[in-house]
Amino acid sequence: MVQRQVPNPAELLDLMKFKKPEFNGRKRRLDAALTIDDLRTIAKRRTPKAAFDYTDGAAEGELSLTRARQAFQDVEFHPGILRPAPSVDTSVDILGGPSALPFGIAPTGFTRLMQTEGEVAGAGAAAAAGIPFTLSTLGTTSIEGVKAANPHGRNWFQLYVMRDREISYELTRRAAAAGFDTLQFTVDTPVAGARLRDKRNGFSIPPQLTLGTIVNAIPRPWWWYDFLTTPKLEFASLSTTGGTVGELLDAAMDPTISYDDLAVIRDIWPGKIVIKGVQNVEDSVRLRDAGVDGIVLSNHGGRQLDRAPIPFHLLPEVRKAVGDDFTVMIDTGIMNGADIVAAVALGADFTLIGRAYLYGLMAGGRAGVDRTIEILRTEIERTMRLLGVASLAELEPSHVTQLTRLVPVTRTGSDAVVR
Repeated sequence: MVQRQVPNPAELLDLMKFKKPEFNGRKRRLDAALTIDDLRTIAKRRTPKAAFDYTDGAAEGELSLTRARQAFQDVEFHPGILRPAPSVDTSVDILGGPSALPFGIAPTGFTRLMQTEGEVAGAGAAAAAGIPFTLSTLGTTSIEGVKAANPHGRNWFQLYVMRDREISYELTRRAAAAGFDTLQFTVDTPVAGARLRDKRNGFSIPPQLTLGTIVNAIPRPWWWYDFLTTPKLEFASLSTTGGTVGELLDAAMDPTISYDDLAVIRDIWPGKIVIKGVQNVEDSVRLRDAGVDGIVLSNHGGRQLDRAPIPFHLLPEVRKAVGDDFTVMIDTGIMNGADIVAAVALGADFTLIGRAYLYGLMAGGRAGVDRTIEILRTEIERTMRLLGVASLAELEPSHVTQLTRLVPVTRTGSDAVVR
């Protein structure tokens, strides 16, 4: 028989531990976000549909993005046992300088569209965390503005080669003069991808007030208040504005860029140069042999060529082909610190986050970006401890198995053979 007794009032008081109420709404909702997906949910609730879909969406059927995220989910970790890691070292040396974490903030265009603090929030959060921040050619804060927001940290610049080459050359010179230490020369955008969410939403830069946008704004007055009471949303480095994203990109980008353009930019740029948008082994080897400082395996977040290769799947083969002494970075699909750990284990020297950072920005401005970094840091540290590794250098391919859903088919004559 269970022995029962009259509840002791003193014991009841011990159980009544009420949290102090948090009256700051932004802090309350960010504290409740435990994952990047949680930040995405908040961002979707707080951001007009056209702006959120521009951030969240990808090209055509969005297969490249879906597959990239699925590839990280299809990871099996292999922890070591009886290998205590009470503290872990998440720092890394990348492209001639330090980073406190094995990821930096990727270049994103039109960032003040998502939330008015834009690149200033990203650069400030990166400075506080001790990680690199990358400014896009299509950014909405100037090179000098980002330098002011991150005066002592590491700033990188992402470069598109424009039809008017002198625009690209001048941006390169300005970034060098401002002390940016790395240039990401982007090669996967000869023309704009078909971003169908934007077309269906009638999305343009800057956003236009229509009956649909006004109706959508009613439950999100804070976004429109910020948009209408802060400086005009426009490119900080380009004079072209107005039109759909595809129209703007097609007007600015040049599909004829080549190794000759890379040679010109290398003559102008005094710092490290990496090629962003590499999607096969052959190009990786050729770029290594051409003497660049590194590459970023990327399909542009699935926003260009749909059904493009999955960077995470490509990573082990590229690492094997280029050797251990060549810098290989990766982006696309990263939504968890465990994704970053898996990438490092399979040979990535560094990773870049795009949407994960923007979800935080939309969820809470600068504080939201800080929360993104905090979530990823916690997940990285916890994953490393559970694997039994105390530093990133201890991560090895044996810690990870890539489980395969998409199996390539080799065709010989009329026969199809699964590899």
